[in-house]
Amino acid sequence: MKEEKVFKDPVHKYIYVQDNTIWDLINTREFQRLRRIRQLGTSYLTFHGAEHSRFSHSLGVYEITRKIISQFERNQYEDWPKEERLICLCAALLHDLGHGPFSHSIEKAFGTRHEDWSCKIVLGDTEVNKVLSRVSPDFPKKVAGVICKSYNEEIVVSLVSSQLDADRMDYLLRDAYFTGVNYGTFDLERILRVIRPYRGHIVVKESGMHAVEDYLMSRYQMYWQVYFHPVTRSAEILLHKIFARAKHLYEDNYTFGFMTDPILHLIQNKISLEDYLLLDESVMQAMLTFWMSEKDPILADMCKRFLDRKLYKYSTFDESNQRVIQLMEKVMAEVGLDPIYYMEIDFPSNQSYDVYRPGETEDNLPILLLDHKETLTEITHRSEIVQSISGFQMGKHHVYYPEELLERLNASAYPELWEMLGEQE
Repeated sequence: MKEEKVFKDPVHKYIYVQDNTIWDLINTREFQRLRRIRQLGTSYLTFHGAEHSRFSHSLGVYEITRKIISQFERNQYEDWPKEERLICLCAALLHDLGHGPFSHSIEKAFGTRHEDWSCKIVLGDTEVNKVLSRVSPDFPKKVAGVICKSYNEEIVVSLVSSQLDADRMDYLLRDAYFTGVNYGTFDLERILRVIRPYRGHIVVKESGMHAVEDYLMSRYQMYWQVYFHPVTRSAEILLHKIFARAKHLYEDNYTFGFMTDPILHLIQNKISLEDYLLLDESVMQAMLTFWMSEKDPILADMCKRFLDRKLYKYSTFDESNQRVIQLMEKVMAEVGLDPIYYMEIDFPSNQSYDVYRPGETEDNLPILLLDHKETLTEITHRSEIVQSISGFQMGKHHVYYPEELLERLNASAYPELWEMLGEQE
């Protein structure tokens, strides 16, 4: 570019754009849509500051990737394929392009994957595709390959999607900043100094192990304190049940008082790319507002609960005690609440975020330490701290239900149930 472009950013201070392709991608219709998609879905109902967008996060991932590549090039590491620079930067910028409103909540409700939509946008008849195609005819396919993890250069994919990637590093710092917690902070600059390209892998210089421990501990804390927060989960459950109810009504030939084509096609499981690009959180919020006036009492009630933040309460329970759950279903039927929509059993492992679990799947490439003898060792074999938190399940089973269930519950008739619900957190 003739003149470097700069974004002021609360996390990285400045984000630098030095390539025309990156600047043109930022200004596409599809990338600008990310301004209207919250980064943390329904977490704003738990942490009021969590209003940041996928747009700002995507810029942050690009910036971290740019810094990593600049460090590789400055140090002239032979194992870094310099010709992959622009592919990697574009994939970092566009990796979340396919996220829909409320992020992971809508994915679970309709069985979609944002990675698939990201690739469809990159490869489809879009402004993004036109910008990428100006680099070369096969460039969009290469970028999509990195996003969908099918690209033949592991080292390129790893920078964008791995256990120590630019995506996780940005969202931990950014989410911590906007939720107002300290859990997600770690020494990013130190990590950027100690990662290396080595024999097709991204590895960490052994002397930098403690910085990575700090990063993994931050990730662990954010996992339990923010991403798995039970109030956020309550909002996600309510949203999921709203969509499930709408889908049931559609299949039952219900006539909606208000409906838009993109959401109708989403419910019908035949949404087009153009429809999908019209979906953002303003559209979805408007839909929920209109649905508060629907004739169906369950749909109307759940939409009102969500918009007014009258979320379901939760209580911990022993998953082996199925009798309590059966009693809850019985009581709900007695007070006129359908347990399909007004009750949910949940465990954190059902969530979209994870702690460090090396080698469980092909997506979980382990974090490798490189010592002075050029020997690679997976980090849990050197770090007792990482070993102690890797894959550790400390989650509790929660049962979610409307607050009025407690008000209507006959404590003397159901003492076992009353005891459990009375211990709500």
